[in-house]
Formats: sequence, C-alpha cells, structure tokens
Amino acid sequence: MAKTALVISAHSADFVWRCGGAIALHASKGYEVSVICLSYGERGESAKLWKNEGMTLEKVKAARKVEAENAAKAIDVHDIQFFDLGDYPLEVDRDAKYRIVDVIRKVQPDFMLSHSKWDPYNTDHMYATQVALEARMIAQAWGHNPGEKVLGAPQLYLFEPHQTEQMEWKPDVFLDISPVWGKKWAAIQCMEGQEHLWHYYKNVAENRGNHFMRNSGGQSGGRKSTHAEGFQSVFPRTVDEL
Repeated sequence: MAKTALVISAHSADFVWRCGGAIALHASKGYEVSVICLSYGERGESAKLWKNEGMTLEKVKAARKVEAENAAKAIDVHDIQFFDLGDYPLEVDRDAKYRIVDVIRKVQPDFMLSHSKWDPYNTDHMYATQVALEARMIAQAWGHNPGEKVLGAPQLYLFEPHQTEQMEWKPDVFLDISPVWGKKWAAIQCMEGQEHLWHYYKNVAENRGNHFMRNSGGQSGGRKSTHAEGFQSVFPRTVDEL
C-alpha cells in the first residue's frame, strides 16, 4: 500500500502557495497526495479575473479550476477534488462535512495539512482548519458509518499563513523542498489570477531555506537548503530518537 497524505485547502490556490513543495517532495518519495479544495476562491481571491470585461461568477470558477488543475499536475498531486462550497464566506454544512469524512476514510492519510488556527484577515482559512479537525474526529468514530475502516491518528500540520506574526502560528517543523522547488515554482506560475503573490511566496521559500539550514546545524554543519516550507504540528509527535 502506498503512503498517503491529504491537504484540505480553503481556496483553490492555497495548497500551491503554502504546501506545494511538501506535496511534490512526498510524491517523489512515493506518497499519493490528495487535495480537497473547499472553494475556488472565486469571490475574494480572484480580483485580477474580475477586472476583465464580461466576467461572471461561473467564468471565474472555471478559470480558477483550470489553474488549480494545472498546478496540481505540476506538483504531482494524486487526486484533486473541488467541493465548490463558496467563499467569503466559506460555509460547510453537515452533508459537506460527511463528504470530507468520506474522502479522509478513503485516503487513510499518514498525515494531513491545512491552515493556521487563527486568521483575522481571512476567516475562510481558519474555518477550513476547524472543519478539518472536526472531519478528522468524525473519521475516527467507530459509530460513523459502522463497518467502514476508521481513521487512525494522522498528524495535522498547519501550513504557513500570509502574516505569521498576526496568526498565532509558530513553526516547529521545517521541510527542505530544494529538490522540488522547480516544480513548486511552476505550480505557482499556474495561478495567473493571483500573480501578485508569486514572488512573495518565492521569498518565503527562500527565507525558510535559510531557517532550515540554521536549525539543522547552522554554520557548523547545517545542511544546505535553498528553499523550505514551515509547518506547525497540532498533536504531539511520537519518536524513538531525537
């Protein structure tokens, strides 16, 4: 059985900026990484598209879907699903939560990824993580759809928000994505509706590469890293060695 991972992304571009390197790196190691996009970000994260004459909500959704599909191919996503639940605000009812639970139980992820727990600039983000935690809990319940394989206890990693100092987000894991940076950069450039963010997230990856080197030994033995991603783990991690 292949190892698996699952990303729960509030909008159709979030998985690219925030964990595209993790997706590509784990895919290169044989993981099947699935992505759920809860919305397309059609209302609040598509300003460039809305400036085009004759634009409609459905046209924006279609454009964002193509962008996300192209980005997913660039970083070797195994499966991407679009729930089309709307954004600004994102709203997830009970049926939609059960759809997420169905995906979680089908994927049986070794780990999950979603947003920071707090984001006053974009409440869709922190709501997506609340939903991810709730769906993870339901997927572990033996009484939910008895007879199905229940979920174990995968770690939920919170990927980096846009302004970390405002989000109560503190990374405790740095992942070296240098070997797959080219794939992430290609995926970033697929997100044409948010071109203004391309170089911002390039800079984030470069800065985290510096942090990876510092925390892997610094000047006296740190491993070279040009690009990295930071994550905050929700649950305690169990280890046999430090």
